[in-house]
Amino acid sequence: MEFLLDYGLFLAKIATFVIAIIVIMVIAKSVNSKGGQKGSLKITNLSEQYKTNIELMEHHLHDASFIKARDKAHKKAEKEKQKSRDKEIKQAVKDGGLDEKRKPHLFVLDFKGSIDAKEVAPLREEITAILAVAREGDEVLVRLESGGGMVHGYGLASSQLDRIKAAKLPLTISVDKVAASGGYMMACVADKIVAAPFAIVGSIGVIAQLPNFNKLLKKHDIEFEQLTAGEYKRTLTMFGENTDKARDKFKQELEETHGLFKDFIAQRRPDLELDKVATGEHWFGTQAKDLGLVDDITTSDDVVIEACKDKTVLAVHYVEKKKLADKVAGGGAQLVDRSLLKLIERGQKPIV
Repeated sequence: MEFLLDYGLFLAKIATFVIAIIVIMVIAKSVNSKGGQKGSLKITNLSEQYKTNIELMEHHLHDASFIKARDKAHKKAEKEKQKSRDKEIKQAVKDGGLDEKRKPHLFVLDFKGSIDAKEVAPLREEITAILAVAREGDEVLVRLESGGGMVHGYGLASSQLDRIKAAKLPLTISVDKVAASGGYMMACVADKIVAAPFAIVGSIGVIAQLPNFNKLLKKHDIEFEQLTAGEYKRTLTMFGENTDKARDKFKQELEETHGLFKDFIAQRRPDLELDKVATGEHWFGTQAKDLGLVDDITTSDDVVIEACKDKTVLAVHYVEKKKLADKVAGGGAQLVDRSLLKLIERGQKPIV
């Protein structure tokens, strides 16, 4: 009898704990569903960061007397600069207007693309924020890393970069590791493409692949039914028996997508020999420069350091808020869902 009482008490504790977790998740979901800001901008002053790093290194390279004299000279120069700036502002106010002049800025964005290009969501927020404050003389640098993915996702990402061009802001894209296929679709929008010597560039082609389990289903006497309206609503399938007619239609769609891809690149880099580079092959940075796929061989670090000499360099990053329910649940189930979605989508949607 005592054992049953202890066991019942144990079950009650477990039930209470489970109910508490469910209540917390429900409350979190309710809070997250009530509008509000989905994320926020994080701005990092790379110019100040670079300056701080130099000063830190110099503290270890020079003696105390040198550091003291240098700091005194810097403070004096900054004081004179601020005094001059104050005079300009006072004069502008006196003349009936505010001073619109400021030091040119380089806005730095990071795009590390996945197969479905979901990173386009924060990218559009970052670009919208930049366009709201950018002035003549400002520039944008995108540190791009992507091996490509879904056509519609990377098409939208490229369109977001086109917004920068439409605003007449010089756009540089830096490829430190890879910008292939859909990644290169984004890169070719830029006024200037720079790449590290061994960065992978190119892969101007289209691919689609999927497994077919039809023979396995037949072996185990499992029937698969698929109903469609419209002759080409579904061409290739994972579970049904694929026909030559369906394959030919799907191949035609791939060729059409490849044609659109090449036209897109031709409009933005007209000097490229497309017949030579649009074969689906990829090249390393130095080879890509010889082919005209990139304009210069350097890293994003060198671009940023050079800009720090005469511009204020700001890294702009849009941070999306994570739901508490997602944090509690973990990423395991989401990973399975995403993997299954990719497998299904790959069978019907081409990858660039």
